[in-house]
Amino acid sequence: MNDAAAKIIFEELFARYPALELCRCNIWAAYEALRGCFAAGGALLLCGNGGSCADCGHIAGELMKGFMLKRPLQGGKKRALAEAGPDGAALAAGLQGALRAIDLCAQSPIVTAVANDINPAFIYAQQVYALGGPNDALIAISTSGRAENVYYALVAARAAKMKRIGLTGGDGGRMAALCDVAIKAPATLTHEVQEYHLPIYHALCAMLESCFFA
Repeated sequence: MNDAAAKIIFEELFARYPALELCRCNIWAAYEALRGCFAAGGALLLCGNGGSCADCGHIAGELMKGFMLKRPLQGGKKRALAEAGPDGAALAAGLQGALRAIDLCAQSPIVTAVANDINPAFIYAQQVYALGGPNDALIAISTSGRAENVYYALVAARAAKMKRIGLTGGDGGRMAALCDVAIKAPATLTHEVQEYHLPIYHALCAMLESCFFA
């Protein structure tokens, strides 16, 4: 693992967005929590609403394949693919290293089933309960910190002893108290909070990639 490269990306974030200095300690703490999750073989779960729901898919996409780096496969996993059959060599040469990330917003069958059969507020909590464990982490995104379904996801994640990272704004709302790390963008209007969230999570994704794949 390579924290030196991650620190360069980290400092570049504040050079481009000086207002995020207020979040400096928590952004680094979020990186450390996610680094620990992936180093332990865990997975990252993500949830949010509306624009924040779209951010979850964006984050998962950056982690599951090359983002800033190419991430060629190496070692045993590459050999296993190459030996898997006549087309394995193409996979071994073409696939890229991944950090496991699951966008809970995208799981429409379980989301709609829980909303209809149980409680719409539990659409993410049910998935966290089913998928999460002590080596895993949750990124919960709510610009106000008051989204009910995100709140219940954090409750379920705490019960599962997962690391809990909040991306929010303003005072963090009621979800902040449930997070191990709450990154509160220095804004209160929804669109302004979201505008800060993007460079924050891009930096985190790039930092993690540099740590594991540089």
